[in-house]
Amino acid sequence: MVDTSLSKKKDPDQPEISLPTLKSQRTKMGKSEDSEKKKKIKDVEISVPIVYGNAAFWLGKKASEYQSHKWTVYVRGATNEDLSVVVKRAVFQLHSSFNNPTRVVESAPFELSESGWGEFEIAITLFFHNDVCEKPLNLYHHLKLYPEDESGPMSTKKPVVVESYDEVVFTEPSESFLARVQNHPAVTFPRLPAGVTLPPPVSIEDESKKKRGDTKDHPLSQWFLNFSEADELLQLAAARQQVQAHIAKLRRQISLTDGQNQQFKPL
Repeated sequence: MVDTSLSKKKDPDQPEISLPTLKSQRTKMGKSEDSEKKKKIKDVEISVPIVYGNAAFWLGKKASEYQSHKWTVYVRGATNEDLSVVVKRAVFQLHSSFNNPTRVVESAPFELSESGWGEFEIAITLFFHNDVCEKPLNLYHHLKLYPEDESGPMSTKKPVVVESYDEVVFTEPSESFLARVQNHPAVTFPRLPAGVTLPPPVSIEDESKKKRGDTKDHPLSQWFLNFSEADELLQLAAARQQVQAHIAKLRRQISLTDGQNQQFKPL
């Protein structure tokens, strides 16, 4: 397949996770087109934190010119909970050089695995259950196979991991949606307005089906990034320190340049 980036080597002593690859955003979904057909709860927002990204392993001695990495692209709950309570299916649009580049995943976990040698952009479309939202959510993820650090030998033991965080917000959710997801750990449930009551949540009798979409015991879970607020604050603090250090360096360079200019200033 077509490669859109330069090959880079892997450092075996560190997981290939770098702060610049972390992205966080908040996406507010529009109201459903058939909102008049469903009873809506006004002045209420319900949010679903999701993470999407990829993990890629170098194949080592098994690598060939066109099969150097095995990778998995996925959409998961931010805390590895089952997203199928909200997401009905996911469509992954791969590079046109793949056989059947449009891959449809009908159940959680929403992921697919492939092998190749090139990096490219993957379009991910999430379709929601009818009582959630009629409009799909379009996400875009750049498949990452090679680490940012070009030094050091390649390794088959630690993957390159790139993930993005998105808090998907549904405004004025339907009463049926709220009733169905109350107490579900994948959903941030809102405080309901005074006078609004919901029927009791429907329990899932089949416990194995309830846990089917979890990614807590996923083979890649040890490499998943943590998008807790504490971690984001630490990342912001680290980034601020880097910016301040860079500003101080630039000021020293400017000061040095001004001093040199003063020496050659004509009398």
